[in-house]
Order: sequence, then structure tokens, then C-alpha cells
Amino acid sequence: MIKRSIYPALLKHLARKEISLITGARQSGKTTLMSHLKDDLDQKKESTLFLNFDVEWDRVHLESQAALIRKLELDLGKKGGFVFIDEIQRKEDAGRFLKGLYDLRTPYKFIVSGSGSLELKEEIHESLVGRKQLFELATLSFAEFVDFRTGYKYSDNLLGFFDIEREKAQHLLVEYMNFGGYPRVVLEEKRREKVEAIDEIYRSVLERDVAYLLKVEKTEAFSNLVKVMAGQVGNLINYKELSSTLGISFPTLKKYIWYAQKIFLLDLITPYSRNIRKEISQSPAVYFRDLGMRNYPLGLFGSASSPSEFGFVFQNLVYQILTATIPTGATRVHFWRTKDKAEVDFVVEKGKKLIPVEVKYKALKDIEIPRALIHFCEQYSPEEAYIVNLTLKKKQRVGKTNIIAIPYWELLLRSL
Repeated sequence: MIKRSIYPALLKHLARKEISLITGARQSGKTTLMSHLKDDLDQKKESTLFLNFDVEWDRVHLESQAALIRKLELDLGKKGGFVFIDEIQRKEDAGRFLKGLYDLRTPYKFIVSGSGSLELKEEIHESLVGRKQLFELATLSFAEFVDFRTGYKYSDNLLGFFDIEREKAQHLLVEYMNFGGYPRVVLEEKRREKVEAIDEIYRSVLERDVAYLLKVEKTEAFSNLVKVMAGQVGNLINYKELSSTLGISFPTLKKYIWYAQKIFLLDLITPYSRNIRKEISQSPAVYFRDLGMRNYPLGLFGSASSPSEFGFVFQNLVYQILTATIPTGATRVHFWRTKDKAEVDFVVEKGKKLIPVEVKYKALKDIEIPRALIHFCEQYSPEEAYIVNLTLKKKQRVGKTNIIAIPYWELLLRSL
């Protein structure tokens, strides 16, 4: 069993009346997570029922609220219990369906999951305002991956493991940057089996999520878009060039990219600017939600080995770590780029506080401060700036800013 960091929060939310709504990429582990929750409740002698829209004999009980209530009263009685509903995105009127169940004030607690296409059903979120708590389950983070691969021996001291077992940690880093964090991929032991797993996942995303969303059977243009974007991780998107390369219109391109974000394939980050209109109008940079899904369309899944191949992959990993550990709310992640193309990889914006972050896939011996980072510090005078690298931990004062070199693993269990 792979332990998920989101689990304690979900477990705590079982005591709340609001619907626990779990979303995430296809095959990120939502069904397994819900099954684990159900097992824990069963061990406590709680009344539970698990229904899945993909199971034909379950679907008849999910056709209407009345049909479901009759099933719940039969199986759980009228005193209440915990009801798990998997693959809710299959329900055409899912938002109204769940809203009605909540508003009936039944004695049942609902835990509901849906894959990426659920995100496109905006009426679900609108209908459930004040009635749900949203939990997003990503594929395995690097911290979850390392914790699992070390048999949870260092769960209470992962930073100690990275600091002392550096060779083992480096091997795990290379493995994760090659194969990513899909649970099915991680659980397979042989490379061939990992390739077969990611191939099936990739095809299911295209043939089920994308084909369903685009209402088309052929998804070549979308597949080509994913491949091109995979080769541009950390780089700016040129919409005009992309549109021409793929042979699709500008509006279609924008729609495809929006879909790719909504089904948890990739993220776009905007350049930092104090002028919001300028920030929105400028070209964004692209990062993938899962490194294996990024590598697969490029033919690099499990075969990347050189520093040049790992440079942008490592940068993508740092992006994932930053977005997983920064507090929600007023915190956002950008990049910074000047007209003369001086660039800082990331700028973490926490209210009025700015934290520039430069990424180096190197075992630094001493602090190497890029000119662009110095330029940023001179212009914005941040209190701290970070250079994330493989091994070095050191601090240097430059003007009004503390430049801090830190090993990437120190970001895993802390927020900037």
C-alpha cells in the first residue's frame, strides 16, 4: 500500500457533513485511496457502501436520488453511514445530483471521486458551493515516492535520509525523473512493465478523457500538442508558432491547452509583473503534472540519462515541489524574464513578498549566482533568493538579499 500525504486530511474530513470530493488525473489512485478509507471505517465497525459508475449493477442505484436513498436505507439502514461514489464524472447532471443529496439532509456522509473531466463540469463546483470540500490527488510526489521506495523506514526523517544516503537518494531521483509518479508505474518492477503501464495510461487519457471532451474519435492534433509541449518544458509558449506547427486554428489551440490543464496533464505559469494586464498578455511557460507523462511522448520514458536531458526535467520537478509545499491562497508561482531575455526560473509571490528561485541540476561546490538573479534582486530587493541544486547548502549576502543555495530535498518538507 502506497501511503498518500492527502490521507490524514481526508480522514479528518469524514467527521464533517460536507461532501468530500476527490479529483485528480486518471489513475492517480483515487479509487485505491477511497478503498483504503472504506477499509479503515470497516475496521471501526462503521456502516459503509461503495458504488462505482463504471459498474453496471451499481449504476442502476445511481440513476436518481430516490433510487440511491432506497439502496442506502436497504444496505445501511436509516441511522446513517459512509457512502463512497466513484467516477461521478460519468453522471450527466452530477452537480444537481450531489446538491440534491446534500440538501435532503440524509444521515449519510458522501465521499465522491471523479477524474480530470470532472473539472470541466463547472456546474458541479457551482452547485456544491458550501456543500463540499475539494481534495486534489496528484500522482505520487517525489516525497511520497521516496518514502514508499525506502519502505517507510525514514518517514519521520526523510531529510536525514537525503543528507546521509546521498548515493541512494540520487538513484531514486534519477528513477523518479525517468518514470514519474503514476502509482501503477511505480509499483511495476521491470522497465518493460512500466512502459506498458504508462502506454495504457496515456492511451486512456487520449481515448477516454480527451475524446469525450472534444467529442471526436481522432485525437492526433491533441496528441501532437502534448508532444510539442513536452519538448518545451520550462520554455515560453509561442501560440502563433504552435498553431502553425499543429495545423489547427488559434482558438482550437487555446481550447486544447485549456483541456490539457483541466485533465491534470500540464500547468501554465505566467511571467511576474507588477502590471497585471502585462502579466496576463505575455507568453506563459509550461510544466507537466507528471514527469513520466512528460517523458513518454518524447520517447524518453525510462531512458533519459544525460545532464542535458535531465536539466528541464529537474526544473519541472522543482516546480512540482514548490506548488505542492507552498501555502494556498495568496501564494502564486511565476517566472521572470526581461526584454533582453535575462530569466529567473521561478518567482514565488506571497502577497507583497517575492522569493526568486533559480534551479541548477548540478552538485555545486560553491554558490554560483546567475546575472539574471542578481538583476532581479537589484530591481526588487527580496529578503531571500534561492538556488536549488543537488547538494550544496550555503548562504551569501548580496546587497539587501540573502542568496541561499539549498539541496532540492530541503524543499520537500518546507515552504519558502
